[in-house]
Amino acid sequence: MMAAPIESLLNEICNSEDPIEELKSLRTAVLATPVSGLRQAASGARLEIIFSLLNTNDKEQIEVCVEILSRVLQALEPIQLAQNYKTALQSGLNHPDDSVKVLTLTQIGRVAAHADGVTQMLNSAEILCDVIQCISVERIAVAKEAIAALSKLSNTKAGLDALFRSDLLNKLKDVMLTSDIIRYRVYELIVEVSAVSPVSLGYCANSGLISQMLEELTGDDVLVRATAIEMVTNLAQSQHGRQYLAQQGIMDKISNMIIAAESDPFSNLYLPGLVKFFGSLAIMDSPQQVCEKYPVFLEVVFSMAMSLDPTLTPVALDTLGVLGSTVEGKQVLQKTGEKFTSVLKRMSKVAADGATELRVRCLEALAQLLTLPVEQQTDDLLLLTESWFSCLSSQPMLMIQNISTQPFPELHCSALRIFTAIGCQPWAQQLMMDTPGFVEWVMDRSVGKGKEAKDCKFELVGALLSSSNAQEIFGANNYLKLKTYLKEGPYYVNAVSSVTTEGAD
Repeated sequence: MMAAPIESLLNEICNSEDPIEELKSLRTAVLATPVSGLRQAASGARLEIIFSLLNTNDKEQIEVCVEILSRVLQALEPIQLAQNYKTALQSGLNHPDDSVKVLTLTQIGRVAAHADGVTQMLNSAEILCDVIQCISVERIAVAKEAIAALSKLSNTKAGLDALFRSDLLNKLKDVMLTSDIIRYRVYELIVEVSAVSPVSLGYCANSGLISQMLEELTGDDVLVRATAIEMVTNLAQSQHGRQYLAQQGIMDKISNMIIAAESDPFSNLYLPGLVKFFGSLAIMDSPQQVCEKYPVFLEVVFSMAMSLDPTLTPVALDTLGVLGSTVEGKQVLQKTGEKFTSVLKRMSKVAADGATELRVRCLEALAQLLTLPVEQQTDDLLLLTESWFSCLSSQPMLMIQNISTQPFPELHCSALRIFTAIGCQPWAQQLMMDTPGFVEWVMDRSVGKGKEAKDCKFELVGALLSSSNAQEIFGANNYLKLKTYLKEGPYYVNAVSSVTTEGAD
């Protein structure tokens, strides 16, 4: 329906000396037309006009053209793009304006993700060369789109062959020489491609680029080292990635780096990355195996948690939380005995009087450590969570309740999450019943303002009711009130109390 006005506007633009107003009208028409309605207009060869108008120094004209093309090109099939606009795409990759590069790379990404489009792309070595060159553009948005396009291309064997078994590999290696930052962008691409399958990892390994990246783990520049650790952690997200790293002895290498970090004054810059590496490894494989094989990992996590160093402690807290969120992780921590008890006591102290951000991290980690869903509850595990909770303070219920009443919404919610974590455990429910006024406090809707606080309170009530012991422990009257609270939902307002309040004003 809209194709006709678009067509006539394209004609007007074609005949205009200074087409900016006509371009703006075209932009309005294009944005008002559904993509399906643009197909007819987009299929004509008239888009060449808009592409040609990108060749200007006029920023506004470029911006309007980019907006028009972003919309219209979405209506084209990727194969049409590859066949009809190859020259325009190549010009776009070399355009001085970054927004044109981003537009072009996005479209090339669409082509690269299409089976027939890949074949077209592979016949255009110059275009692929220019895409690789875009990784070295200063603006990160351009580089990200270039990496994404090459990553999509590598989803096929033909794409892998083109990138790793032709002159394009040399182009990739040349681009890496630009700077440390650009070299790491190429590693980012390599890690992304490696994650797809064992075959694609094989291509990346054979290119020599993975071993080059792994060597940087022990380089002299600590900032480069920190980035290398991040890349290796990403590579370890897939099972075949972890297998490869184990074969290359990287786990042992990182374990040794943790040991050596103790005598390195700059270790604060990369030690958190080493800990995150083992933390993610433990969660994906087995906390017990990782902690037994690399004992230095837990040792350093404990000492970081105790140190109160603003760069180290947050990572230690997050790691303990993630580790302790699994049953196996809980058992591993419990086996360390007094060491972990000391850490819990330190966490409790930080939660009570540390800096706000650190307090929140502590409370969130404690909530993960104390969580034990009904289906995982055994007598031993319930004893474990009860003993952890009781070592937080002489009156842990009161301590957490006090934190939740402080005028910081994030602290309020994090404290509530601890009650939610233990809320379905019989020992905790008994403790709540024995704490004067606690159950009434839970059901008081005036406690905690704002959506997040109301949602947290609602989750807590849900946790209390999820246990089969709830009715027996809380008594029929309280049980009924909790059920009513749940039924009314998180945002229920008591009509009587609101009317009374209005009268008081």
